[in-house]
Amino acid sequence: MRQLPAISRRVAAAAVSVALLGGAAACGPEKSGDAKGGGADGAPKKGGTLTVLNRQPQKQFDPARLYTSGGGNVPSLVFRTLTTRHRANGAEGTKVVPDLATDTGTPSDDAKVWTFKLKDGLKYEDGSPITTADIKYGIERSFAPELSGGAPYLRDWLVGGENYQGIYKDAKGLASIETPDAKTIVFHLRKSEGDFPFVATQTQFAPVPKAKDTGAKYAEHPVSSGPYKVVKNTNDGEHLVLERNTNWSEETDKERHAYPDSIDVQAGLNSAVINQRLSSGQGADAAAITTDNNLGPAELAQVTGDKKLADRVGTGHFGYTNYLAFNPKAKPFDNPKVRQAIAYAINRTSVVNAAGGSSLAEPATTFLPNQKSFGYTPYDHFPAGATGNPEKAKELLKEAGYENGLEITLTHSTAQDFETSPEIATAIQAALKQAGITVKLQGLEFNDYDEKVHQVKTQPDLFLAHWGADWPSGGPFLAPIFDGRQIVKDGSNYNSAQLDDSKVNDEIDGINKVTDLAAAAKRWGALDRSIGEQALTVPLFHPVYKRLFGKDVKNVVISDWTGVLDISQVSVK
Repeated sequence: MRQLPAISRRVAAAAVSVALLGGAAACGPEKSGDAKGGGADGAPKKGGTLTVLNRQPQKQFDPARLYTSGGGNVPSLVFRTLTTRHRANGAEGTKVVPDLATDTGTPSDDAKVWTFKLKDGLKYEDGSPITTADIKYGIERSFAPELSGGAPYLRDWLVGGENYQGIYKDAKGLASIETPDAKTIVFHLRKSEGDFPFVATQTQFAPVPKAKDTGAKYAEHPVSSGPYKVVKNTNDGEHLVLERNTNWSEETDKERHAYPDSIDVQAGLNSAVINQRLSSGQGADAAAITTDNNLGPAELAQVTGDKKLADRVGTGHFGYTNYLAFNPKAKPFDNPKVRQAIAYAINRTSVVNAAGGSSLAEPATTFLPNQKSFGYTPYDHFPAGATGNPEKAKELLKEAGYENGLEITLTHSTAQDFETSPEIATAIQAALKQAGITVKLQGLEFNDYDEKVHQVKTQPDLFLAHWGADWPSGGPFLAPIFDGRQIVKDGSNYNSAQLDDSKVNDEIDGINKVTDLAAAAKRWGALDRSIGEQALTVPLFHPVYKRLFGKDVKNVVISDWTGVLDISQVSVK
């Protein structure tokens, strides 16, 4: 999750949060666009209270400190940004569209300069006007050490951003953000970034009026630019209550509908309790949803057997890949034939079953997720079929000098998160045994596992890994894993193969200059296919997500961008 670009070296945990706690995508009840109606005529209606039942609290409800507008899209109800996601089902929801801005930005100088203009009539909850100076201020305060936690892209991308310590210490602000007038804002970047409109959807781009900034306490009552305002924030997001912002105008906001009168977010709940409350649908729970609680295999089997419950399951595919990661600098994985042999030996059917079955996981042979917006280009360089090709694997091992097989160690987490679980590791162990490869399993407690696999000095030679992106593009998927300039020797490193190929690096730079997203996607797909030939990873599966929603919830929209049921579209009346 949502594991991201280079600039996201500290995002492993955040990425998982976005992808697993926040992620699933594609459609409503099984079919894309199959939204539930809201009145006698089936149309969504305004009114009522939407209840949100979640495991993870929406902590640090400050636009500077939020990693993305994840958390089930709750932040985007309060914080508008220069651009936003198109609030639509499936692939249509991967498009970036204007929000506060009139368009998705005008690039110049090979996408190193981006200019945005604000719409007319934009107001805060108190009726005061929103200006570009407020957006600039909001971004600059996000650099303050005491407001850490947000996405790191701007620190890496903006000229002067790498050393800036925030507006509280440097009142001059960043010269790389210009506001020539109240409706114009210009960003100067250190390098070409054709994906900048995607980054402009993140909460750091939300306007913050300087006069209302209360520093670290701002999360208690942030000033709303969206359809709802915060009226209650208990225990750092454990209980959030939102009510209508009467100064928000739908005429300036074509993406959010804001049907409910209020939204009651209750977090810190047990997974089983959430699913039980949603399935029972008693009282306020009839108009409830969850944005971070998936159905497991046993629960899914129970729900599938109940027609009424089955109709209340949102299904989707967030852009996420689970894979085997090699350290090609360590024996025997320094031999490409050994890596290829393992790729041929993998039994993806058993891996998928270990991940919960075909309803919860889809086999993967590409590193990029199987979605058009990422640039997905089908390939299978080492075709193992559904159940593996141990004979081909043995042939390659013989060529590599391991005619009598070999012994290796596979590191995984002991946490039952279905991504790096013992069950998946055991399925791989059994498959490789058929090819004459003896696998010793090394299970680590999650924190120990997470720390070791992301450090060059302690990285295992073979381990279970996963990656998700903050926005639906090939860049935040391929760059952090395969760009040699993003190898971190003494910190969080995600380029586990330690690949530093000038051709790959140059192509990444070349694609970043492209502002035509369709053209860029095509090149990301071609790059994925090219890198895949080196067998630096073995893609295993893409997760599928299943979530219940209440019986009175209407207008279900789940996009391929966030994979979360979009609160801004839900009707409960």
